[in-house]
Amino acid sequence: MSDDERMRRWRLVLGGEGAEGTGVTLAGVDKGMDEALAALYRDGGGEGGSGRSAGLGGSAPKVARWLGDIRQYFPSTVVQVMQADAIERLNLTRLLVEPEMLEAVEPDVHLVGTLLSLNKVMPDKARTTARMVVAKVVAELERRVAQRTRAAVTGALNRAARISRPRHRDIDWNRTIRANLKHYQAEHRTVVPERLIGYGRSTKAVHRDVVLCVDQSGSMAASVVYSGVFAAVLASMKSLRTSLVVFDTAVVDLTDQLHDPVEVLFGTQLGGGTDINRAIAYCQGLITRPRDSIFILISDLYEGGVRAEMLRRVAAMTAAGVQVIVLLALSDEGQPSYDHSNAAALAAMGVPSFACTPDAFPELMAAAIERRDLQPIIEKLGR
Repeated sequence: MSDDERMRRWRLVLGGEGAEGTGVTLAGVDKGMDEALAALYRDGGGEGGSGRSAGLGGSAPKVARWLGDIRQYFPSTVVQVMQADAIERLNLTRLLVEPEMLEAVEPDVHLVGTLLSLNKVMPDKARTTARMVVAKVVAELERRVAQRTRAAVTGALNRAARISRPRHRDIDWNRTIRANLKHYQAEHRTVVPERLIGYGRSTKAVHRDVVLCVDQSGSMAASVVYSGVFAAVLASMKSLRTSLVVFDTAVVDLTDQLHDPVEVLFGTQLGGGTDINRAIAYCQGLITRPRDSIFILISDLYEGGVRAEMLRRVAAMTAAGVQVIVLLALSDEGQPSYDHSNAAALAAMGVPSFACTPDAFPELMAAAIERRDLQPIIEKLGR
């Protein structure tokens, strides 16, 4: 790298007055990048009480132009970070109700979470644009997860329905060989398969009931978005009976909207308190086949309701044969903030509590359907 290129990069990193010693004057694209960064990150007495000056003021058109600039100068992943920083540092949340702003943003999961939290205060024109933004993100998420989820769940359902006298085409050769290793004939260097293990052929019957119970408090925004998309994918599979329940201090059943994940997301109300006990009580009423049911609570476990009753209800479900799993988050982020005391109490009952990424969720569902040990998945996620 040449000295000129090194000094150019230092000039872009330092920005503004701090870059005077570099002796570099920016022009063209470099100048545009520097101005876009300075508008967000330069020190000063900006709005929002952050001690930062964006140079963006309170004008939606001006912010929209800035959003267009950063999309021109930076890759999508960087744009998403800058958008999130702008909303936090400059208190731009209120401007997201402006259609001009919404048309300029780079859609992502966190932006969808912010829009959903503003749903009830948006004017109709902005809500129409917001739906377009949300629909774009949902479509991308479905492309990312739908095929893997259906494949993992279908395979798990087939394996869970193994039969002992399969037709040749239905034989699971890997498991058959493992089950018959004691019948290995050394002289012939082969295994005599006295017991065949096969996959059950698919039927139209419902094999598992899945209840997703999702905390919609403000800290769970990304988890709400991913949960809505996954619930819609699972609901499209005839061999599962999928229910989606969201809650804060009230409980809302969105199961009848699962054919349209965008409608599901706009049926949520991010923010407010948390009453996990009330939500679990409602979900208990949905479970009619305990031993064929999977209950997934997605929550940071900060309980505003009756803690002892919440734990008692979980214990009753597990005792009845329901497979209970608690996801502290369903998002791309790392370890979330959560109530360690409640997580420990659940762990003592044999109920795992852990954060799960969207990419790991299909494998988690497959393991739950087969009632496999979840510890290998948990350990993989903890790395």
